[in-house]
Amino acid sequence: MATARPCATLTQDSGGDEDRDGGGGRPVVGRFGGPLLLPPDTPDPAHPFVASIDLAALPADATDLPLPPDGHLLLFAFPETADYDETMGSVIHVPVGTAVTERDRNAWNSSDNEDCEAMFAAFPQGPLRATTHVSLPYHHAVELPEKPWSEPLPGHPRSEELVAVWESAHDDIAPRGPLQIGGYADEEAVYTDPVANAVSRVVKAAEAGRWGAPVSDDVSDWVLLADWHAGMDVQGWEGATVHWVIQREELAARRFDRAFADVFWNP
Repeated sequence: MATARPCATLTQDSGGDEDRDGGGGRPVVGRFGGPLLLPPDTPDPAHPFVASIDLAALPADATDLPLPPDGHLLLFAFPETADYDETMGSVIHVPVGTAVTERDRNAWNSSDNEDCEAMFAAFPQGPLRATTHVSLPYHHAVELPEKPWSEPLPGHPRSEELVAVWESAHDDIAPRGPLQIGGYADEEAVYTDPVANAVSRVVKAAEAGRWGAPVSDDVSDWVLLADWHAGMDVQGWEGATVHWVIQREELAARRFDRAFADVFWNP
């Protein structure tokens, strides 16, 4: 019970009976795609625009993250693994009442690569509705620096069995959606914590001078901000999941420029 975390699962309207009554009581909290609205002094993002979340519309107890109470959270990502330890996405918070202008959604594609343009054109579009759920780990091991190289989650010697039970019961308790805010990271063929994997990358990037200020290498200092199962929507990128992670203290300080995006892709 102490391990469980709250999360918000965001889904698009399916067009069924639930959606004829306005989404079955589920609030609209944002949208996939749409116009890219940014403050005039904000540089064009280097990654494709994924979604915008209206934080004021998100249920207050949907997550245990220290999110701002209002404004829009914009998520950007290129759903492909990096050749080096670099971020594959970014996050921008636009405070409520901020003057914004519409930007070219394709400005990130400076080389006019046709394959990238086709990939971006396949990104989902439309309103997102939220459901609050419980979240438990899908991973069951932690890596060790020496043999046996891994061990069960601390305090959970039967963690692999617990994950198997969670996998079999999950859809009846907390159905998945393409976008998740908070909770535990989920991806295909998961073994170790995707957040820990992302932290390892950002630490290496910081050590190499590619990530500004030093960062903590303690995974407990980091949180999953959002997950996007890109492979559910983007043809050719099946098996791709984007994980946006950030240090909790930087999230509380609203330093969203310090969010790091890692991508798991099993092409």
